Amino acid sequence: MTKLLQIENLSTHFYTENGIVKAVDGLSYDLDEGETLGLVGESGCGKSVSALSIMGLVSTPPGKIVNGKIKFDGNDLLKLNDSEMRRIRGNDIGMIFQEPMTSLNPVLTIGRQITESIELHLNLSRKSSRDRAVELLDLVGIPDPIQRLNDYPHHLSGGMRQRVMIAIAISCNPRLLIADEPTTALDVTIQAQILELMQSLCKEFGMALIIITHNLGIIARYAARVMVMYAGKIIETGTSQQIYHNQRHPYTQGLLKSVPRLDLPAGSQLHPIDGLPPDLIDLPAGCSFSPRCGISIDKCKTQTPELMQVEDLHYSACWRSDDMPIISEQASDNEKLH
Repeated sequence: MTKLLQIENLSTHFYTENGIVKAVDGLSYDLDEGETLGLVGESGCGKSVSALSIMGLVSTPPGKIVNGKIKFDGNDLLKLNDSEMRRIRGNDIGMIFQEPMTSLNPVLTIGRQITESIELHLNLSRKSSRDRAVELLDLVGIPDPIQRLNDYPHHLSGGMRQRVMIAIAISCNPRLLIADEPTTALDVTIQAQILELMQSLCKEFGMALIIITHNLGIIARYAARVMVMYAGKIIETGTSQQIYHNQRHPYTQGLLKSVPRLDLPAGSQLHPIDGLPPDLIDLPAGCSFSPRCGISIDKCKTQTPELMQVEDLHYSACWRSDDMPIISEQASDNEKLH
C-alpha cells in the first residue's frame, strides 16, 4: 500500500526562560493511504505538538522544528515555504482542533468560516462555495443547513460546533484528516455520533485518519493501528489487537489498568500510574518512564531503549519487553474498554 505520510526522526522543541522543552523528541512513523491510526498518551506527551508540526502550525518563537523530515506524498513539508504550505494545509491535509468553541472565530458566521477555505483552495465562486457549505453541513448531520450558515458559533451546541469543525476540515476533500482530541468536551452519546461520523466520512472519501486522544476506548473501537507516546517519543506501537491484548511496555499496561472496565465487579478500584510525567526540560537518564516503573532494572536508569520488534508489526521501547508480565484477565473484546 502507498505510504501517504512518513515522519522521520522529528524533533520539535520550545525555547523557554527555564530551558529547552523537548516536546517531540525523535518521532518516526508512517501512515498508509486510507489507514486509521491512533495516537495515545497522557497530556503533555507531545501528541498535539506532533500534529501541529505536520500542519506547519508550531508557533515560532518559542517553538522550532529542530530535526527530522515530514514527507507527505513523497514531498518533505519542512522544505516548503509558507505559501506552498498554505496550499497543502486545509486542502490536502485537514485538521480538527481541540475545543471547537475556541477554534472557531466568534465574530464570523458558520457559513463564512466554511466558505473561506473552499474559495481559497478550490477556486469556486461565492455562490458555489455557499452551495458546497450547505452540502457539507448536511453531510455532517446539521439540520436546516441553509439557516445555519448565518449562525455564529455561540448559537450552536458543543456537538454541533464539532460537526462544523469536521465540515471545515473535510471541505476540500483532504487525503489526510488529523483529529486532535475530537470529543473531549462532549458527552458520551455525542462522542459516539461524532466518531461514527468521522469513520464513515473517511470510508466514503478514502481519507487517512490520525486520531489523537487519551481515551483508550475510542482507539480500541476506531483505530487499526496504535502508537503510544511518552515524553515526546513512541514507546510502543502495534495493531489494536496487539496493544490491547499483548502489551510489551509497562506504561501501556499502566494506561490500560487505569481504564474503567465494564466486566469487573461494581466497586472495583482503578490502578493509576504512580508518580508524575517527567519534566521535558530535564528528562531523567535512561528510560524516561523508569522513575514510575514497577519493574525497572539498573539498565533502565542508565541506557535509553530504542523501539525493538517483539512480534510482527509490534515494537516496544523497553529493556524488559521479552519477559514482561501480561495484564491478567484482559478484556475479551475491545468494547469492554469503554
